[in-house]
Amino acid sequence: MISRLLKGQIEKVVHTNKAVIVVGPRQVGKTTLIKEILKNNDYLFLDGDDRSVVAMLAQADTSLLKRIIGTKKYVFVDEAQKIPNIGNALKIIVDQLTGVKLFVSGSSSLQIHESTQESLTGRKFEFELFPISWKEFEGHVGYLEADAQLEHRLIFGMYPDVINGQDLELRILKGLSDSYLYQDVLSLTGIRKPDVLEKLLMALALQVGSEVSFNELAQLLQIDKNTVIKYIDLLERAFIIFTLPSFSRNLRNEIKNNRKIYFVDNGIRNAIINNFNPIEQRNDLGVLWENFLVSERRKRNAYEGHFCRSFFWRTTTQREIDYLEESGGKIEAREFKWKVGSKVRFPSNFLSEYHPEIGVIDRSNFRDWI
Repeated sequence: MISRLLKGQIEKVVHTNKAVIVVGPRQVGKTTLIKEILKNNDYLFLDGDDRSVVAMLAQADTSLLKRIIGTKKYVFVDEAQKIPNIGNALKIIVDQLTGVKLFVSGSSSLQIHESTQESLTGRKFEFELFPISWKEFEGHVGYLEADAQLEHRLIFGMYPDVINGQDLELRILKGLSDSYLYQDVLSLTGIRKPDVLEKLLMALALQVGSEVSFNELAQLLQIDKNTVIKYIDLLERAFIIFTLPSFSRNLRNEIKNNRKIYFVDNGIRNAIINNFNPIEQRNDLGVLWENFLVSERRKRNAYEGHFCRSFFWRTTTQREIDYLEESGGKIEAREFKWKVGSKVRFPSNFLSEYHPEIGVIDRSNFRDWI
């Protein structure tokens, strides 16, 4: 089993009196991780995919929960977003059942937050688990094997089942992308046009790393702009995509309101466009590399507790920088290049205005950055 970096962060808070919430995409190992943490304890597992469990917890009061939990000191509610009114049951466990430690997992930040935001405010630690990180992967297979697989991972991604089942990669990714569309996103409130959602995902997959215009997407899909914004928000809350806003402070011609959209995993992106051709047969290597680096940096920041704001930068005259981070009043600017030794000139007006730390991330140094 691949060792997960998040395990140590969760173990630090196991002995507090607050609930532990682990959210993230489907099939990234949330259940496996929590069971690994609890393996030496006698715990109660409540599965949100089990109809009988759902029926009990949806209407549970304090008396019923005491009978269900009995003498168990640890309770794990898996896929909690599938249980109606689960927030009430979770609040009772935390507030009324003294000595019981609660663990919760979920695959939809929208539904999890709706269920726990009010009921568990101040009563929880929340963590996000991602697909396998490069650091976790390299630690599992070793430097040489990981390096040999870099191009392969750019195409097929970092999902645990994909890494562990290389003979079945295409089938696994097809199943994952279908479950995203038909089990998670379409079950969220307000999704009434699944064909539009599929077309939107395709459009976004073909525009990875580029600025996305909500107006252009609305025209392409023949829907209104607000619907586009709503669907993109739902896709982000379902852990399929994430966005970077544009950075703007002082310069007159900076782009102020646009977004770049990335996929949580390269393999899911490639499954959506149905393109698993090898690197030498593709024209989107730069896109794959950028999506990989930005998603890996996001994992690194989350797991190491590096709190920062992430952006891209661009002007109306087409000067741009791939990625920025702002933390503690300092700005870090990075350009992404697949080819080692590529020359990059950062815009002089950006340098003089913001005095950033700058650098180029390529195949020779990406490990130090992610």
